[in-house]
Amino acid sequence: MNKVRRIWGFLSSKIAGIIYSFSFEEPIDWHKTYIICPNHTSNLDITAMSLMTKNNFCFMGKEELKDEFVTGIFFRSVDIPVNRESKMSSYRAFKKAAEALTSGTSVIIFPEGRIPYEYPPQLNDFKNGPFRLAIELKIPIIPVSSTDTWKVLWDTGLDHGSKPGICNIYIHKPVQTAHLKLDDADALRDEIYGIINRKLVE
Repeated sequence: MNKVRRIWGFLSSKIAGIIYSFSFEEPIDWHKTYIICPNHTSNLDITAMSLMTKNNFCFMGKEELKDEFVTGIFFRSVDIPVNRESKMSSYRAFKKAAEALTSGTSVIIFPEGRIPYEYPPQLNDFKNGPFRLAIELKIPIIPVSSTDTWKVLWDTGLDHGSKPGICNIYIHKPVQTAHLKLDDADALRDEIYGIINRKLVE
């Protein structure tokens, strides 16, 4: 399914004149399992993460994605839908994410929880879930700064349209969590927020 997603994302973007440029702070060992945390400003972020990630992976995302034509194929099969307004749904989703990580599947989670309402978008506060999960399972986090994807297509493109262009994605080096305790979750959240935001400000 990930191969299908990569091919679909590449071809659909190519036809629309959209190119993804990936810059890595350091090489990533894709034999390892990660929680990948990008900022979120565009539906193109899903395609960007699919093309960037070279090991087996799944997304955690809003359950409404099950109802969309393309994303629905994956959120009804390999991805993890979550209703963030429901504590029970969130619990089940993070339980599935833990199972995926334990089995060697990386999980991509947008820690803002949604695309910001502001335009131009500003980095919103992060939810705690991904960082508690990373500490519990001793899984490293890869922060990702999507710096200008919103300029090509903001959100779904309905309000400001879309245009051909280059989406620049900066992949930071993994942040290790093996030495942390659950009490450190807030500090880890703030650290990842700072890493991503500093690149956006640049």
